[in-house]
Amino acid sequence: MLVLHGGDDPHVPPKEVAAFEDEMRAAGVDWQVVVYGGAVHAFTNPASGNDNSRGAAYNAAADRRSWETMKAFFGEIFKGG
Repeated sequence: MLVLHGGDDPHVPPKEVAAFEDEMRAAGVDWQVVVYGGAVHAFTNPASGNDNSRGAAYNAAADRRSWETMKAFFGEIFKGG
């Protein structure tokens, strides 16, 4: 499981991320959480605007980095077909 998370997301605070991680560990899931500093909720959606204070905003750098991370993840799990 891959989670790409805005480090400053007010809708999913660090306490909830930590609880999710604990849940994944307990379930024996192969998981990873990648946190993008300076990004809030909806950081991959250009329609979210650019005002982080609203809690949801586009972040071009986090979007680009998360896209590359997702492609690498898919390459790993779908290797060879």
